[in-house]
Amino acid sequence: MTTIRSLAPTLVKSIVFAVVTVLATLALAATIRNGSGGGREYNAVFTDATSLNKGDDVRIAGVKVGTVNSVGVTGGRLAKVGFTVADDVNLRQGSTATLRFRNLVGQRYVSLTAGDPTGSPLRAGYTYLTDRTSPALDLTELFNGFQPLFQLLDPDDVNKLSAQIIAVFQGEGATVDGLLSSTAKLTSTLADRDEVIGSLITNLSSVLKTVNDRSGELDTTITTLQQLVSGLASDRAVIGTTIGGLGNLTNSVSQLLEQGRAPLKSSIRALGKLSGNLADHKAVLNRFFRTLPVKLDRIGRLGSYGSWLNFYECSIKGRIPLPEGYMGDLGVKPVAGRCR
Repeated sequence: MTTIRSLAPTLVKSIVFAVVTVLATLALAATIRNGSGGGREYNAVFTDATSLNKGDDVRIAGVKVGTVNSVGVTGGRLAKVGFTVADDVNLRQGSTATLRFRNLVGQRYVSLTAGDPTGSPLRAGYTYLTDRTSPALDLTELFNGFQPLFQLLDPDDVNKLSAQIIAVFQGEGATVDGLLSSTAKLTSTLADRDEVIGSLITNLSSVLKTVNDRSGELDTTITTLQQLVSGLASDRAVIGTTIGGLGNLTNSVSQLLEQGRAPLKSSIRALGKLSGNLADHKAVLNRFFRTLPVKLDRIGRLGSYGSWLNFYECSIKGRIPLPEGYMGDLGVKPVAGRCR
């Protein structure tokens, strides 16, 4: 009996310790799972939801108000995120959804804005479209933006700086001192290139001044180009039909040339002979062209009464055989004055 009484305090302490441990474990598990305890469901469509996972936080002004329930693909190229928000949180018209970094290892969360206080509340099931959402910063694009700068640096310094930056973001123990040391080398290199950078800025200023002085012409050019592009866009069907017609015309001309090549060759050869004949009778042609105007003038007078020519016979001579074999004379003497 005395032994049981001496063990009772130890047993009670053990039970209390076990209960506290279990409760603490459940609280820790709930925290790790980011449980939201239910609420209204909403959806958001992002152009990129990389590294966002089911169970991540949904926050407003840094305070957790919900949990991500699903992440999937919609439309073949967009990400659709389903999440819940606590019932006591009022989302109104004008609310936006943004993906932000939760920590340096790449975890993310959905950041919401409450919206316009005077706007109407958003009903459950509302979907934030891409005009009301923003994806998280793309670190790859950010580092790619430093490539022109890295090209001016020594490759070894670039590798050290890049490795230390990646180590910091990955939480692999790179020190801030090392990062600052590499940054100091970077600024020293830039200081050594200050003349080149200064010349670049000066030239850029000259270019911008020239562009600014020609702003009117530039505006006119851009406006005219926009009108041209708009006109071409509106006439794209006609242009397409015309191009097709040009193709058919090209085929037809090609076939025509193919068929007419032999006759054309023969005609050119005959034209050469004709040119030779004309050259050999140059004197005759000269005399013909010299007398042609006079002849055409006289012929024009003869045909002035109509589509015929008038002739006046001044005399006729001939012989008519008689039945008896006598050859009689036949003749008409001119009497008109024009024949004298």
